Amino acid sequence: MDTYVDERDFNLLGKDKYTFSVMSRIIREKCSLILSDHERLIICFTGQPYPVWIWTPNDASKEEMERAYRTVADNLLMDGNHRFNVKYDLAEYFIDRAGKDGIELKISTNLFAYDCPSPIPPSSVVNGEIHQCTENDIDILVDFYDMMHDAIGLDKESREQYRVYAEDGIKKGSVYFWKTCDGDFATSCNWHAVQKMASIGLVYTRPEYRRRHYAEHLVYQVTKIVQDAGYLPMLYTDADYVASNACYEKIGYVLRGKLCTIS
Repeated sequence: MDTYVDERDFNLLGKDKYTFSVMSRIIREKCSLILSDHERLIICFTGQPYPVWIWTPNDASKEEMERAYRTVADNLLMDGNHRFNVKYDLAEYFIDRAGKDGIELKISTNLFAYDCPSPIPPSSVVNGEIHQCTENDIDILVDFYDMMHDAIGLDKESREQYRVYAEDGIKKGSVYFWKTCDGDFATSCNWHAVQKMASIGLVYTRPEYRRRHYAEHLVYQVTKIVQDAGYLPMLYTDADYVASNACYEKIGYVLRGKLCTIS
């Protein structure tokens, strides 16, 4: 296994461009661990508190799944402190295989991957407008990072790290709020380009502003911005969160792939 990736890996991930779009992005960045044979197995881990991403082909054999399991275990990732984003076949194998080692794994999150080739304007009417975040908004943006990760209970980091993300997003011009007619920031959203696609995230609405369709309108507006910039918009959702999935589907998002998190 090599400790670097190259064009061979990007081509492999391109075959699963929806479900592994984020993995394709993060292997281009600094990672704590990258392992690849450039043909049948790619593993990457950016560091705590994030999940380990494991790519295997759809026709992976039991022997190849065992190799993936052993590679993870040999790199001390099967210690109960890590989560894994994988395809369902590999998840099933890992759960059974870990059980033989006295380790209990289970699916903690079911993930849907959507894209949006043709955005549909929301039918609802709301007050306010989209607001592109500036340096003046950085403290509020840090609050949104903090609130979102508290709410989902995953990938929790320090406010100092959230500030780094906020500063980077503002510098790139890729972070937005929905600003109500009273001047309050109700909902957040950002996007990250990955070759010809752009992943939309940081979708969070403050509790007091929920059920007012602000997220629907903000995500639609950001989706249009992404599309106008020449990218295909895509996003991940918790498959079990019916309300948010219905919101995305109403504005044109189409289910393209599925994967899961095991922990």
